[in-house]
Amino acid sequence: MAAPGADILRVGMVSSVGLSAEVTSAAVRAGISRFQETSVLDRRFNPLVMALVATPDLPPLAPVIEKTAGLTARQIRMLRLSGPALRACLEGAPPGLTAVLLAGPEAFPEGRPAPAGPVFLEQLAAQADIAIDLARSRVFPAGRAGVFLALAAALEGLSARRYDRVVVGGVDTLLDLYLLGTLDLEERLRAHGIFDGFIPGEGAAFLLLARPGAAHGGTALSRIVSVGTADEEGHRYNNGAAYRGEGLDAAMKAAFAAAPGESVRTVVAGFNGETFFAKEWGVALARHKKRIAEDFVLEHPADCVGDAGAALGAMLVGLAALSLVEGHRPSRCLVWAPSDLTARGAAILDKV
Repeated sequence: MAAPGADILRVGMVSSVGLSAEVTSAAVRAGISRFQETSVLDRRFNPLVMALVATPDLPPLAPVIEKTAGLTARQIRMLRLSGPALRACLEGAPPGLTAVLLAGPEAFPEGRPAPAGPVFLEQLAAQADIAIDLARSRVFPAGRAGVFLALAAALEGLSARRYDRVVVGGVDTLLDLYLLGTLDLEERLRAHGIFDGFIPGEGAAFLLLARPGAAHGGTALSRIVSVGTADEEGHRYNNGAAYRGEGLDAAMKAAFAAAPGESVRTVVAGFNGETFFAKEWGVALARHKKRIAEDFVLEHPADCVGDAGAALGAMLVGLAALSLVEGHRPSRCLVWAPSDLTARGAAILDKV
């Protein structure tokens, strides 16, 4: 019987601190950030500080996509961010169609459609100049925790042998004036006089996965042992449900149940700079302290890359994989992230 989980073979990434996974990883380890004032003004007419990829560093939109009517500025930027990250992830991979399970932004603010739907995958294939198996690909519009929904689907598909290999990723940009305006009115953005807020960011990250031991002639970076997902009824935008932090606890419980054995020694956390999510991490940590070493190392890469939205979860998993293979952090590793709406997710990673 095949071992459960999946091996991470390659990582492709674009972030505000690096145009590759390796550069981003080195920058995060060094504590480097590129938080800069932008030309976007808040409601007090002060420039917003954001963590953005320099626009000249992004490839132009593919000519075939330029002819597409109705694309928003946010969708165009997401395509420009994700194209090079996806190509890097598949560099050197065996030829052929590859399924892509993609985490995208949530349908937020209320009443607005999710920026990435099934058509986005067709456009991504054109932008990256990659043959994507669209029939077996899917978008998970679930925000920061969306990558864990995608990972759960990938592990199930690999176990059932529907995939020999599969790409899981996430992409997002918060450089959207309507979104920023909404967040500004809610006083969620870090600004003068607002300390319980976050730095808006952007990015893209993709992971090439295969069944454990099936590295196709290469060496795996690390192994995803298990994934857990759950819903948080008391999320930030709920309609009166109590916020008890049960969602992250349930996601971690599922991940730990499928990963018996040694304790976690590294935690890569999906904090985005707001104190809101500290409660559920506190609840989960208290309930799972037997599975987490007392001297565990805690990392929160949003300190460097900002809140990259739906890309953040995929970036966290990719950074954890690189830290393990390079020996910068001890195994085993817990990665978790919460979305603004219901989704919560966690994953356990080990060295191969």
